[in-house]
Amino acid sequence: VTARTGDPYIKIFEEEREQTLMLCVDISPSGMFGTLNQTKTDLAIEICAVLAFSAIKNSDKVGLILFSDHIEKVVPPKKGKTHVLRLIRELYTTKPTGRGTSIASALSYINRLLDRKAIVVLASDFQDDNFDKQLKITNQKHDLVSIIVNDEHEETLPNLGIIPLRDSESNQEILIDTSSKKVRDAYYKKRVLRKKELSDKLLKMKIDSVEVNTNQSYVRPLMNFFLRRVNRY
Repeated sequence: VTARTGDPYIKIFEEEREQTLMLCVDISPSGMFGTLNQTKTDLAIEICAVLAFSAIKNSDKVGLILFSDHIEKVVPPKKGKTHVLRLIRELYTTKPTGRGTSIASALSYINRLLDRKAIVVLASDFQDDNFDKQLKITNQKHDLVSIIVNDEHEETLPNLGIIPLRDSESNQEILIDTSSKKVRDAYYKKRVLRKKELSDKLLKMKIDSVEVNTNQSYVRPLMNFFLRRVNRY
């Protein structure tokens, strides 16, 4: 598993031993979307499992918060292989009870839980609003990294005529005429705008981020991301 990320992760934290890595993973219903090999949640979980194994090689403490519209599971930071195996078991077996997403609640909990500066990895599709304040606070207190998990088929609507669309979190259903180019274009523009707003927000706050997709290997984007951090530090 460590080979997937290799030395770059280790080198980032060589100067400060025994740091704390806090994995904050969105397991809300919107993450259950996936049209190819895996869902967005599956991808986020696999990446965080890889990071957890990489961290113990560096003798770091690793903790976990799983969230939806509330905190679903907390594994306080500890060291050791046994602890990481427990953490990974929780990653793969915990099912959400909430219907929505609250990034703000998750970050607020982390800021109360951790007294010392930590590396906080936030893995989410970021289909949420009103989390800017907690994002800023977390980034000021910790080394915050955002992993943006996408599925390419969410970006466009297929031309299938009139179809029902159900919001996985609100459970509301509406009918959409996907045969209308105007409707498809409006949907696409809205998705593009939302992605740009998130990108601009993270850039403005100077938060490191990496984008991964369910239809592509995450290894190269993750390696490039860590290498950029290595070169910067």
